[in-house]
Amino acid sequence: MDMRTGEYFPQLSGEVSYKAFIPNKLPFKVNFDETMQLLLSEADQALGRLDGIGETIPDADFFIFMYVRKESTLSSQVEGTKATFSDVLKAEASIYDTEMHSDVDEVINYVRAMNYGLERLASLPLSLRLIKEIHGVLLEGVRGLGKTPGEFRRTQNWIGGPTIQTASFVPPPADRIMELLDNLEKYFYDNSRLPVLIKSGLIHAQFEGIHPFLDGNGRTGRLLVTFYLCHKGVLRKPLLYLSSFIKGYRQDYYDKLQAFHVKDDIEGWLKFFLTGVAETAKQAIDTAQKIQKLREDNLLKIMKLGRSKEKALLLFNALFRTPMVRVIDIERITSLSNPNALLLTVKMQQIGVLKEITGKKRNRVYCYQQYIELFE
Repeated sequence: MDMRTGEYFPQLSGEVSYKAFIPNKLPFKVNFDETMQLLLSEADQALGRLDGIGETIPDADFFIFMYVRKESTLSSQVEGTKATFSDVLKAEASIYDTEMHSDVDEVINYVRAMNYGLERLASLPLSLRLIKEIHGVLLEGVRGLGKTPGEFRRTQNWIGGPTIQTASFVPPPADRIMELLDNLEKYFYDNSRLPVLIKSGLIHAQFEGIHPFLDGNGRTGRLLVTFYLCHKGVLRKPLLYLSSFIKGYRQDYYDKLQAFHVKDDIEGWLKFFLTGVAETAKQAIDTAQKIQKLREDNLLKIMKLGRSKEKALLLFNALFRTPMVRVIDIERITSLSNPNALLLTVKMQQIGVLKEITGKKRNRVYCYQQYIELFE
């Protein structure tokens, strides 16, 4: 059978021999059956609703701000980090404790890489150059630093297994990856009538098949999905992040990608991918609506605080970006002196906006728990 996605080719000889998968160049022929059409329609509708939500909810940037952090946490957890969503929020608020996982810096880098990429898209087209820059930010100063951040690999790598001979997947040799990446870059601008979501699924799978970096391929490849959808104008704001779905179906994710490359099961992968897009978009819509209701409910409570409401509103708006604070932060945000900041903190606790989470008498940390829970 002629494989659409690529073939395994022998490398070296004797005891050190192995087979590397060398992808074919895009585009691949995709067979559409009724199930594929239905899944594509559902994913398209959900994505359209999500894009509409991004244009109608007030302060969509707050929503994106937190979703980027959730995505960063989950995408990093797929790769084995232990840092939690709470660790990230604490670290960004400069609140450190002994319970925080040491690999939180990897997640913070993912946040930086995503934001960097989204900002660069405004002036730099989606390209290999942009992908390399994003990768450089992703691995800066963390595990994988010695694995040439921001540079495509010049040596062979593999996935799974202690040796290349026992690996579950061996991507193409280093001397083959640039021609494949050049083809991938051209495919970003393909104008054929194949649906954008189908192209997006193919791009992710092809990127993972090429595995062009020594480390960080999974995280970079998942970022690429969001960047591509924004590049194509399907999303006007970066609202779709697939890592919650992938983490929930982690083994299926790896199995479907493996079957894509090894068994030529393009359709099985795409059906999984489209299911993920639809589920993730629906979850994001639900979260956005809950945020809107929570905001309205809490604003009503704050408006009843009398003379304190002006400062309470300043603090309340800041909590959507920094949902964990100390009294010293509240002083800075509101320009209140310590006694008055303490008084405001008590009032915000009484109306259910703030919750003390340390149980300490000193150096207490307060969080906007209801808001954080919407992302967990």
